[in-house]
Amino acid sequence: MIQHFSFKPLFENTQLPGWSISFFYLRERYQAEYLKDGTIEWIGAIPSDEEVVKKMIHELMLFHVYD
Repeated sequence: MIQHFSFKPLFENTQLPGWSISFFYLRERYQAEYLKDGTIEWIGAIPSDEEVVKKMIHELMLFHVYD
């Protein structure tokens, strides 16, 4: 389960899509960039079960950003 999920726009012009995201997963902190096409570019460590984490991130972004 992802905890302490946060995101902020990559660009000052908030109409340009792209977000910097960070969260904790299994007691480890992760950072990434969520791009306009849904691509996730990891900054640093990559979770061992990356595909599961990506699905959770997509759901959170749909709820928080695109709702």
